[in-house]
Amino acid sequence: MVLRHGSSDTHRVSAGMDLAAEPYVQQVAQVPARGRHILAYYDAETIVVYQAYRPSTAHYALEHGALGGPHFSYNRMSWIKPSFLWMMYRSGWATKPGQEMVLALRLRRAFFERVLEAAVLTSFDELNYASPAEWQRAMRTATVRVQWDPDRLPTCGRCGGRRAIQLGLRGPILEDYGRREIVEVLDMTPFVREQRSHTVPPYANLVVPQQRLYVPASPLACRRVRLCESSA
Repeated sequence: MVLRHGSSDTHRVSAGMDLAAEPYVQQVAQVPARGRHILAYYDAETIVVYQAYRPSTAHYALEHGALGGPHFSYNRMSWIKPSFLWMMYRSGWATKPGQEMVLALRLRRAFFERVLEAAVLTSFDELNYASPAEWQRAMRTATVRVQWDPDRLPTCGRCGGRRAIQLGLRGPILEDYGRREIVEVLDMTPFVREQRSHTVPPYANLVVPQQRLYVPASPLACRRVRLCESSA
């Protein structure tokens, strides 16, 4: 993968996909300051999500193009994040134990929309469920859970009123994700380490993967995740 900024190749992360980047200050000026929005790197066919792992798990994924190995379990929930900076917050810019390597995983957009359509919010959702009891029953059997957490600044502090989406996968849909629906696995770790030194305001030198608002094509997906609400 080549991470591109402007017309020149500035960061080589791994061989393969061409991943565009841009100044953080340019990107943040183009996205909503409040509400529930999916910010993601995507094209017509695929969308990128991020996960951070210990080196053994990350190297397995890079070698096989799928998730597995002795330290990855398909018997527990795995959380994917489309927001690069939320992943940086979660992993401490690849410094937290067990999260020393950051991967970008390209998924088929059709699968990502199927994930959204199956999602159940981790707090009571009065739009999709008639009662807390009905929602709790759905939560117990859900293969996808969705959380909207405060989006993050490069310093890892909270980013005003904007929320970032996390999707927890388990059971058959996690098997589909980890074994069949990943188009490409990309090692972002060298790029993350390089950009970590630029996270002091005013972020003049910070470069991040290009992200834009992602609006699902499926009305059901928008409804299930309660997208684009101005309050959290």
